[in-house]
Amino acid sequence: MRTKLLRLLAAPWFITAAALLFRILYLVYRAHLIPAEVLASAPFENEVGNIAAALARGDGFCCVFRQPTGPTAWVAPIYPLLLAAVFRLFGTFTLPSFYAAVALNAVFSSLACIPLYSAARRVGGSSLAVRAAWLWALSPTGLIIPYAWIWDTSLAAFLAALLLWLTLRLPDTALLRDYVIYGFAWAFALLTNPSLGALLPFLFDWAVFRMPAQSSVKVKFASVTLAVILLCCLPWTIRNYAYFHRLIPLRSNFAFEFWSGNNEIFNPNSRAVNRITRYEQTHLYASLGENSFFDDKWQKASSFVRSNPGLYLQLCAQRVLATWLGSDSPWEDFRLTDSSLARFLLAWNALTLFLMVAGLIRLFQQRSANFLPIASFPLIFPLAFYLAHTSLRHRHPIDPVIALLVAIAIVPPQTLSK
Repeated sequence: MRTKLLRLLAAPWFITAAALLFRILYLVYRAHLIPAEVLASAPFENEVGNIAAALARGDGFCCVFRQPTGPTAWVAPIYPLLLAAVFRLFGTFTLPSFYAAVALNAVFSSLACIPLYSAARRVGGSSLAVRAAWLWALSPTGLIIPYAWIWDTSLAAFLAALLLWLTLRLPDTALLRDYVIYGFAWAFALLTNPSLGALLPFLFDWAVFRMPAQSSVKVKFASVTLAVILLCCLPWTIRNYAYFHRLIPLRSNFAFEFWSGNNEIFNPNSRAVNRITRYEQTHLYASLGENSFFDDKWQKASSFVRSNPGLYLQLCAQRVLATWLGSDSPWEDFRLTDSSLARFLLAWNALTLFLMVAGLIRLFQQRSANFLPIASFPLIFPLAFYLAHTSLRHRHPIDPVIALLVAIAIVPPQTLSK
């Protein structure tokens, strides 16, 4: 019985099912604390929810502020389309749609256990795979984010784990079909969360470099993969050019994100109005149009950075802290908060950061062939958020890979593959 139980606990399907159960239980617990009318509307009051509502009405990919402001490229298309399907099935801004959307997020988050398990097994065997998958199944952010954010975040976490697994296995195959599948996976990820594109050069180049084939074959396979990615993303890029008359490959909102984290509010010596209101931004967007709105944000943010280089570096340093610890003043927040959950999350994030660094060091010291693709996730992916603005939600897509690094930190060093 003991052997059967251990075998069951080590099965990836069982870990995935347990992860889904934990996420659903958290959903039920939290949802019963909030009035039904709030759950039916408030979680969807964001850009993704507004665009999905417009799609469900048949108005197209538009209305980013829930007003008839015309087409938008504010976000990538995949998740708003999925959420629009939820609205069509369960009603727009209804309680059943809330439960369906969060359940869908929970499924995506739980499914990340499978590619994470497979990737970890390639890196360090079954023991590491089981540890990594269970760490993700029980991860506090993995439980909270699917409920807290009806956004592409949970789907992106699954896709990040999938891309890592596909990258690690790619050098072992000589089939063109696998490179085509790899290209489709990257295209789907880019059309879901374009931030994952920062990892593409590192993961793809590593896989091609390690391919045991002649240079001509490498060039052929790499060209086919890139062609698949470009052809899949091209229709969306053409659509954006047709509407906005400028090149917008995936989404257009970086200028707004950059301005959100770098404006006069953060300057204690500024005499500007120290607040940002949704009404003000909605009115400005409606009056200027999307192109001019983003141009205005880029100009203001760039001017702020040029005028306050020291302050900008300070803000970047604070965002590094916030990315990994969940707060730009974690020690003070831990001391002042009266929330046990907040203190637990701050402590968990600090422990996770320490073990993640230990895992990276262990991989590097053992000269693991997998160091570059794994290390790219924590070292490369967050860079854009350091420059613009950040939160645990922005980091969440790479959290499954962080679980792998934590597992590497606690697994015996001799088990890591070379």
